[in-house]
Amino acid sequence: MMNRRTFTSAAALFALTACSNKFRVYAGPPVTSIVVQKERRKMFLLNEQDVLKTYDFELGFAPTGHKQVEGDGRTPEGAYYIDRKNPNSRFYLSIGISYPNNRDRARAAAMGQSPGGDIFIHGTPKRFRREPDWTWGCLAVKDREMEDIYAMVNIGTPIFLYP
Repeated sequence: MMNRRTFTSAAALFALTACSNKFRVYAGPPVTSIVVQKERRKMFLLNEQDVLKTYDFELGFAPTGHKQVEGDGRTPEGAYYIDRKNPNSRFYLSIGISYPNNRDRARAAAMGQSPGGDIFIHGTPKRFRREPDWTWGCLAVKDREMEDIYAMVNIGTPIFLYP
């Protein structure tokens, strides 16, 4: 599915400044999509078919299946897009996923429930660093990794979440 080119130099792959703060500058190839494989706990930042960066992550406390209602602890599956960035997140930095879409709202309404929302890719506070699958449906990466993701990913970037 993805072409995993090997780059000979990390510097050629992407140029993130070595700042002492959490806001980095990215000058590499644009991230054109994000692919998430939930079961494998792998997230790929892609430029077309080339993998720019791969991350491991933690999921919600009920990681199997598509998010259906608020509080179910699941992470959505399907095609969404990055719809916001939060530099002041309680989880270090975060980028928002456009869940729920119209189909998600209709499914939850048919069950007489709210679909929930506020699904993000975000950092991991110290108190959760040893806990597996602790979020309420978000994808949690290491804070240092979140600095790179925050710099590399723009609002509007498509994200595809697979089981």
